[in-house]
Parts: sequence; C-alpha cells; structure tokens
Amino acid sequence: MKAMICHEWGPPGNIMLADLPSPPIGPGQVRVRVRAAGLNFADTLQVAGKYQVKPPLPFTPGLEVSGEILEIGPDVARPFHIGQRVLGFLRFGGGYADEIVTSADCLLPIHDSLGDIEAGGFPAVYGTSYYALTWRGRLKPGETLLVLGAAGGVGLTAVEIGNQLGARVIAAAGGAEKCALTLEYGADHAIDYTRENIRDRVRELTNGEGADVVFDPVGGDAFDQAIRAVAWDARMLVIGFAAGRIQSVPANLILVKNIAVTGVVFGAQNERDPQIGGSFTAEMLRWHAAGKLRPRVSKTFPLAEAPAALDALLSRRHSGKIVLIP
Repeated sequence: MKAMICHEWGPPGNIMLADLPSPPIGPGQVRVRVRAAGLNFADTLQVAGKYQVKPPLPFTPGLEVSGEILEIGPDVARPFHIGQRVLGFLRFGGGYADEIVTSADCLLPIHDSLGDIEAGGFPAVYGTSYYALTWRGRLKPGETLLVLGAAGGVGLTAVEIGNQLGARVIAAAGGAEKCALTLEYGADHAIDYTRENIRDRVRELTNGEGADVVFDPVGGDAFDQAIRAVAWDARMLVIGFAAGRIQSVPANLILVKNIAVTGVVFGAQNERDPQIGGSFTAEMLRWHAAGKLRPRVSKTFPLAEAPAALDALLSRRHSGKIVLIP
C-alpha cells in the first residue's frame, strides 16, 4: 500500500509518500480501499505536533475518507459486505493512504447519490457542524446564527445546516466571491470582513440585538469582534483556530450578557461514543439523500501531492473542501 508518512513534527513538506506493507486486520475491523481523503485544518496541526491528540511518530495524517470495503474482520456485527461503498471519520488519522484498516464503528454506508470525492470530504465537516449547532449550540428556528470563516470547509456546512434548521444566517467571509458563495448556500446576509467590521455589521443587521449563536472555526480577531455582537443568552461555539491565534475570552463580557462559550470537539465525541457521534453524520447523509445539502469540493490533489494540498488549505484561498485522490 501507499501512504503519506510524517516522521517528524513540522510543516506540511515533512510528510512523504512511502510504500508500506498492508496492515493486518483484527476483530471488529474493516479493510477499505480509499477512493478519496478530505483535508482538514486539524491535519495541519497534527503534522505540526500542535493538535490536542499527538499520534506516535511516524504516522499517517487524514481524518476522513471514502472508499469501498475490501475485507471484513471477525466479530463485525454491522451488516457490511465486500465491495460496499463507505465513508469514515478516523479519530487518530490514517486517511492519507490508498488503503486503511479501521474499526467498523467508524464507517457508514454511502448512498448512490453521493460521489466518492464528495464523500471523502463529508463526515468531518457535516458531522461537526450538525453536532455543534444542534447538540452543543441548541440552535432554534428563528434565531440568528453568525458563521465565521463561512466559505471554508466547515463554515460552509454550518451555513447550509443553519439555513435548514430555520435560523437567520449571517455569514462572515473574506472577499466578495466568498461572500457570494455563502449566499448561494443559504446565508441571509454576508459580511466581507476584509472591508467591514463584523461587530458593527452584525449589530446593524440585527437592529442592535446581536447574534444568538456564533459558529467559530477561526478564532483570533474574528472571535474578539463576534463576542461583542451577540444577544442576551448567546452561545459561542468554539470549533477551532484557523486564524492562528487562540483568543483569550473576556470574562466580563460573558457575565454581562449571560454568554455560554462552548467547546466543540466532534472527534472526541466519536471516540467516547461512536454510536452518538456516528448518528450526526448519518443524519447528514439522510439530508443529502433528500437533496438538502450540496457538498462543495473546490480542488483535488493526487495523494503524492499532499504537502501542496495542505499548503493550499492553509492559504485559505479555496472555498469548501480540498480532497486527496489516491
């Protein structure tokens, strides 16, 4: 098998393509031929040694894949079959390869309307956004949802899902083209943060009331502005820190507006309870089958060009997902 290997912490250029023996399969496990592997910001943190979970070196990055089942190990209770198309969320990586062996609990069947490339970038972002907005954020119909980094991989899914949940969605993105994309995906309003102040514009759009829920995969300055543009009893959902700066949360602002600042770690939820975690992605697959979701893959790279793909992800030039094709 071929896989991208990280031998030492550092920039994306540290990972290299290698020929490896196929891993053995054990009880409760499934072998999958990988057809596509989605890229996520967490992958760059893992390679840099800055992620909350550090896999032992050397390791293969990649948290989500799609493919087809090659082999089923003993004691797999779920009704999988050889040749079945599946997608999976891999808590500890391994997806940047042409073959994986993983727990059957990590996998879900793919319906015919979802292509391999779109499926490869589906579970992490859609699962995270649905989990964040429903389970952690308690978003209600009619509430105002502010999505930061709204044209990115996870942000665009939050825009879609927020719209489907009946919220009024305000999308903050960088540049006119990205803002237009968020409107296409269901945002009611778009804020171009390269020329507009998020705090001021949200207040204007809500007649001074502010946002009820903030979905934030960006952190840094964007969070600092957003927390000053929220309503009473608002929920701030901390997804990640794509801006590179982990913000300090001002306790006085939390107090005076009764704000809840809530962490969202979908991977850890999957690890602790795969059935609950998998149920969020399964629901998103049902929504897709019903025509409610449109996964966006803006660019694909061959597996061997994973370092260039990660650099493209970090550049934030591309909207939606970037996917590797083994």
